[in-house]
Amino acid sequence: MLKCQGMSSAADPVRDRRAGLLRKIPAVDELLALPPLVEIASRVSRDLVVEAARTVLERIRNDISRGLTSEAAEPQAIAAQIAGEVDRLLKPSLRSVINATGVILHTNLGRAPLAEAAIEHIRQTAGQYTNLEYDIAAGTRGRRDVHTGALLARLTGAEAACVVNNNAAAVFLALASLARGGEVIVSRGELIEIGEAFRIPDIMAESGAVLHEVGTTNRTSIADYERALNDRTRLLLRVHRSNFAIVGFTARPALAELVELSRRARIPLYEDLGSGCLVDLGPQGFAEPVVRASAEAGVDLVSFSGDKLMGGPQAGILAGRRELIARLRKHPLFRALRLDKLVIAALEATLLAYLRKDFDALPVLRMIRASAGEIGARAQKIAQELKPILGSAQAEVEIGDGQSVIGGGSTPAEYLPTRLLRISSAKYSATQLEARLRTGVNAAGDEHTPVLARVSEDRLVLDLRTVFSAQEQALIATLTAALK
Repeated sequence: MLKCQGMSSAADPVRDRRAGLLRKIPAVDELLALPPLVEIASRVSRDLVVEAARTVLERIRNDISRGLTSEAAEPQAIAAQIAGEVDRLLKPSLRSVINATGVILHTNLGRAPLAEAAIEHIRQTAGQYTNLEYDIAAGTRGRRDVHTGALLARLTGAEAACVVNNNAAAVFLALASLARGGEVIVSRGELIEIGEAFRIPDIMAESGAVLHEVGTTNRTSIADYERALNDRTRLLLRVHRSNFAIVGFTARPALAELVELSRRARIPLYEDLGSGCLVDLGPQGFAEPVVRASAEAGVDLVSFSGDKLMGGPQAGILAGRRELIARLRKHPLFRALRLDKLVIAALEATLLAYLRKDFDALPVLRMIRASAGEIGARAQKIAQELKPILGSAQAEVEIGDGQSVIGGGSTPAEYLPTRLLRISSAKYSATQLEARLRTGVNAAGDEHTPVLARVSEDRLVLDLRTVFSAQEQALIATLTAALK
C-alpha cells in the first residue's frame, strides 16, 4: 500500500518572534492606567489621550510587522511615546516658516505678510470689545465697513468702497448684484482662471449673469463690445490678466475707449484688477495698473485683492460709484461674505500706512523695493556665519546673481534682480538638503524653524529677499543643522 506523505510547514522563527512581540503590546486601558498618562488625562481630554495611544500602538505594530524592531517596548517607554503624541496633537498645525524661495506673494505660504502696525492693531482690538458695529458719537448701531470705507475711497479716488472676504467673493457679489438675469460683455482674452479652478465663466454662471463673449483670444476691439450691446446688457467687464500674458499679434481696447462706450450706452463698466496695486511700481520695473488710475479714468466699479500687491490681509475690495456700492451692500450675499473684526483691524492699519506713505512699513513693498546690492550684503553675512561649519559639513557656499518673482498671480513673466546663496554638499544631494531644511528636524530630533528654498542645478538656492532680517539667525540655525 502506498502511503501519501504530506509536507508539514516548517516553523518560521521570524514570523513567530514577530507574533510574540505583537502579543506583548499592552492594551490601551492598561497603558492609560500608568501614572504618567493618568496625570496627562487629568488635564486634557481623555479621548485625546486614547487617540494618541491608538496612534502610537498602531505605529509600533507596523514597525514590528515590517521587522523594524526586534524587541518588545516596555509599557513605560510606550507611555512616553504617547505623551509625546499628545504634545504633538496639542500644538497648532499653522506655524511660521522662513520663505527663502524669493517668491514674495507665495500663495501656499499665506501671500502678504502683515505690517507690524497691522499685527499690533489686531492685538489691541482682538482681546477686547470694540466699536466694530457701534457709533460711539451717536450711541447707536453702526456699520462695520465704516472703519475701512472712507480710507479706501481716499486712496482709490472712488466715491465709496466696501469690503468682502476675498477678491473671488468681490467678483461674485458684483456680478450677482448688478447683472443677475442679464448679460455681461467680456473679451475672450480675459476669461481667465485664477487659483483653485476659479474661472470667470463659471463664477458668472453661478452668479446668475449671462456671459457674452466678444473678440478672440488675442485680439478684441471696441467695435466688438459695441456690436454686442443689447437691451439685456447689464455690465461691461474688463479683467486684468494678472497671472499670464498674451504676446505677439494682440489688441485690446484702451480703458478710455471702454469708459466712453460705457457712458454712451449708459451701462456700468466694471474692472477686476485682482492684484490690488495702490502705488506705482514703475520704478521697480513693473507696469502694473494702479487702482486710482482706473477710478480717475471713469471706471464705475473696481475690485481687487487686499493680500496681493496691496500687502494687507485677505480681502476683496470693491470701490466705485456710490450708487453701485450701495446696491452691493444691500445684496443678501454681502452679509454672508463680510469681514471678521481681525481682518478689519489689519486692513485699517494697512490702509493708514498708505495714507502716511510709509511704504517700507509694508513687507511686500519693502521686499519689492530692496535692491540686489542690499540682498547681496545680507547673503555675504550669512555665508560668513556659516563658514566655521562648512569644512566639517563637507559643504560649499557661493553667492551669485539670480531673480526673484512677485508671485501670487501678479506681474507674470516679470522678475526682480537679486543675489542668491547657492549651497552644495558632499554628504547630501540638493533635494535631500531641501527636505532637511523644510522639515526643520535634524538627526538628533531637534526642531528648527522650517525653511522653504529652491533647488537648481543640483544646488540648494536661497533668496534672502523674502527672508526677514529678524529670521536670519533662525535661518542659520536650520542651515547648520541640515548640513551636519
